[in-house]
Amino acid sequence: MLSLDLSGKRALVAGVADDNGFGFAIAKSLAEAGAAVCVATWPPALNIFRTQLERGKFDDSRRMADGALLDFERIYPLDAAYDTIDDAPDDVRTSKRYKDIGDFSVEGLVQRMVAEFGEQPLDILVHSLANGPEVRKDLLDTSRAGYLAAISVSAYSLISMVKRFGPHFRPGGSIQSLTYMASERVIYGYGGGMSSAKAALESDTRTVAYEAGRKWGVRVNTISAGPFASRAASAVGIVEKLVEYYAVNTPIPEALTSVEVANVATFLASPLASGITGTTVYVDKGYHSMGMAVDVPDWMKAGVRARTAQE
Repeated sequence: MLSLDLSGKRALVAGVADDNGFGFAIAKSLAEAGAAVCVATWPPALNIFRTQLERGKFDDSRRMADGALLDFERIYPLDAAYDTIDDAPDDVRTSKRYKDIGDFSVEGLVQRMVAEFGEQPLDILVHSLANGPEVRKDLLDTSRAGYLAAISVSAYSLISMVKRFGPHFRPGGSIQSLTYMASERVIYGYGGGMSSAKAALESDTRTVAYEAGRKWGVRVNTISAGPFASRAASAVGIVEKLVEYYAVNTPIPEALTSVEVANVATFLASPLASGITGTTVYVDKGYHSMGMAVDVPDWMKAGVRARTAQE
């Protein structure tokens, strides 16, 4: 009988700040499979995340199949816009939410884990990081600064983390990230350079899989998940409409759940997926395979009628 057992392995999920996104669901799934799980949280959200955990606000979400509560081995600060602490400008380092948390850079995170768990502290790395400060703007209205900020945190941060964590992986390591189909299709409203960032992330996954595989024997994949109404995704502004549209136009016409994405992430992290690397894995109820809409929600029909009336 095949067994998906991650006992004795340690995972780091970067980009967990609440209990309803893909990152949290993946952390829980990895723990259900036996892994020890650390998370890394964006500094402005760190204190409230820790406080909500301590006050039991997430206990229902933390409840695992055996009745125990998901427990994070460590919660680290991470601002993936900075490779080293010296890259962070003074106004960031001295700001209220940053000044007392120590080294919040990618390199700082690596050194914390090495100091606490030894030279090879990691088996699994999940990159659940994205930020597009101008995501609600059309691409043609996006500033250079906004575009580069989206690429920096949403795509380059993967390269930075693989480069710095790679030498510290145990044999058989696995790295995965989260992408979205706007990388290859037009999803109007997913702007600010985020579509470009996801395209870069997928391309980089292939190249980094080769380089990290040859250097350290580490696998690198990315999951292209369908839309999900997490708190982070609400920044896009149209996520509820995307969820509704997908739910009626997929081969399996229902909304995607975070658990479904997390289960695939756990499989990819396991030895059962040892032959898979450099791959974009679609977890979207098959929407990526569709060539035309089957149905459209009422809000879209209303828009079409309004445009027709104007013409």
